[in-house]
Amino acid sequence: MSAVMTRAATQAVTPKADRSPRRGSRLRRVLRRWQLYVLLAPTLLYFLVFKYWPMYGVQIAFRDYTPGGGFTESPWVGMENFERLFSSYQFSQILSNTILLALVNLAFVFPIPIMLALLVNQLVQGRMRRGIQTVLYAPTFISTVVVVGMLFVLLSPRSGLVNNLIVLLGGEPVFFMGSPEWFRPVYVASSVWQEAGFNMVVYLAALAGIDPALHDAAKVDGASRWQRIWHVDIPGIAPVISVLFILAVGNLLNLGFEKALLMQTDLNLATSQIMQTYTYQVGLLGAEFSYAAAIGLFNSLLNLGLLLTFNWVARRARQSSLW
Repeated sequence: MSAVMTRAATQAVTPKADRSPRRGSRLRRVLRRWQLYVLLAPTLLYFLVFKYWPMYGVQIAFRDYTPGGGFTESPWVGMENFERLFSSYQFSQILSNTILLALVNLAFVFPIPIMLALLVNQLVQGRMRRGIQTVLYAPTFISTVVVVGMLFVLLSPRSGLVNNLIVLLGGEPVFFMGSPEWFRPVYVASSVWQEAGFNMVVYLAALAGIDPALHDAAKVDGASRWQRIWHVDIPGIAPVISVLFILAVGNLLNLGFEKALLMQTDLNLATSQIMQTYTYQVGLLGAEFSYAAAIGLFNSLLNLGLLLTFNWVARRARQSSLW
C-alpha cells in the first residue's frame, strides 16, 4: 500500500518538477535575447493601444449611444441598429455599389503592378530603368486631395484637357465627374495611376530574390525572354502574390473613403454612395454614432469572412497563406 502511495505521489510531483525547468529555460532564452524583445515592444504597444483597445468601443453598435451616458451607461438595444441597417431602403444599393466598386478596383489595381514589375525587371540596370521606376513610383507621394483636384481640372466639361481632346477629335464633351456611369472607371483608373508604382516595388523586391542561376539554366536550354518570365519569374514570386492577394481580399470592402467622398457629387450619388461615405454621413454629420458603428462592424465582419475564406482556399490549393 505504501509503495502504491509513493508511486502516485511521485507521478503527481513529476509534472510540476518538469514544468519549472521549462519555465526557467524559457525565461533564460528571453533574457538572453532581450534586445529583440525591446525592438518588438513598440510594435506590440502600438497594436494594443490603437488596434485592440479601441475594440472596447464596438459595443456602442449594440447600444443607443449618447456622449453623456458613455459606453457603459447608454441603454442596450441589442440588434436594433443592425435590423435598421438591413431594412433600410438604401442598404441594397449601398452594398451593391461597395461590392461592385471593390471588385472592379481589385481586378485592375492588383494585377497591373505585377505586370509592371515583370516588365521593369527585364530592363538593364541603368538610368533608363531608374527613370521609369521614378515615373511610376512618383504618384504615390501625391495626396488624395490633390489627385481628385487634378481629376476635376483634367475632366472638366468646358476647359478640361480630356474633353478638349474629345472635341478636337469630333466628339461631344463628357461630364465625367457628374455622370454615375463614369464614377467607377475614373475611380479605378486614378487608383491604378496612384498606387501601381508603390505596389510594383514589392514585386520587384521579390524578383530580386530569385536565383540568377535559374535564368542562366533557362538560357542554356534555349528559353526565350517570355518563357523565362512565365516559367521562372512568375513561379518565383507566386508565394508573394498569394499572400498579398489574400490581404487584398481581406481588405476588399475597405475602399478609400477620402477619395470616394471627394469625388462624390449629387449627380453621381447613385454609384458613388458606398459603405464608408454612408457611415460618414450618418455617423458624423447625422450624429447617429451607434448606427454608424453597426455599419462599420458589419463591413468589418464581411472583410473578416472574406479573409478567412480565401486563406482556407489558399491552404487547400497548397499555396502560400497567412497561417
